[in-house]
Amino acid sequence: MSENELTSLPYLDVDRPESGVVVLTLADHPRRNVMSDEMTASWVQAIDALTREPGLRAVVVTGQGSAFCSGGDLGWLSAEPDATVDELRARMLPFYRAWLSIRRLEVPTIAAINGPAIGAGLCVAMACDLRYAASSARMGAPFVKLGLHPGMASTWLFPDVLGPAVARDLLLTGRLVRGEEAVSLGLVSRVIQDEGFLDEVVATATGIAANAPVATRLTKLALGGAGHRDIEAALQWEALAQPVTMATADLHEGIAAAQEKRSPRFEGR
Repeated sequence: MSENELTSLPYLDVDRPESGVVVLTLADHPRRNVMSDEMTASWVQAIDALTREPGLRAVVVTGQGSAFCSGGDLGWLSAEPDATVDELRARMLPFYRAWLSIRRLEVPTIAAINGPAIGAGLCVAMACDLRYAASSARMGAPFVKLGLHPGMASTWLFPDVLGPAVARDLLLTGRLVRGEEAVSLGLVSRVIQDEGFLDEVVATATGIAANAPVATRLTKLALGGAGHRDIEAALQWEALAQPVTMATADLHEGIAAAQEKRSPRFEGR
């Protein structure tokens, strides 16, 4: 898919505010960016294209208007009351995998939670590497309040990101959190004022994009799935991955830049 084709996806805006940085905006503001079939198809196309984009260094996900994402389409969830469990499962698995495909990206991903992030919408944010929230944003996974078992891998993502105690709290109560509580729980790294929120997140992404790409990708890989199973596994990985980066031209550029007190110019090789 060409860069031009990425500008015409239904319910998804794709922008490149800085070199190496892509912003994906869920774009159905009247419906609070609900995860419709059309938006899901656009999301899959965009992620597939970004996995093949050589100059990509960081991806930001945000929502149009006052919401990040209101989650799955409730009408879609209840559209087939006579469907069997097997039929419903056959619908849900592709939906989950479509949205969680952002985890396929080898570059750092950032959720810019500009407003309410609910249910499956919050799970997409949790599938990103970093999360920043606007001060007005509310976040939660009220699946059980709808009579619904949690979905979108939330029973893996929540313990992985937040730890088992916080995961139980949020998934069993279905309560919403915001602000500094979200920071204290580990749900987001930082809360930023609404005014200028996305600009600040993009600035963070731009800083990440300026780092050495090989080192950044290997670090992301090392930290995947809550990191290594034990310290010995970490040592074995690092004893291989660090020499890989020591063999890159970027390492020499980074050292030269530090010695010359200038910003490095990394090329990913």
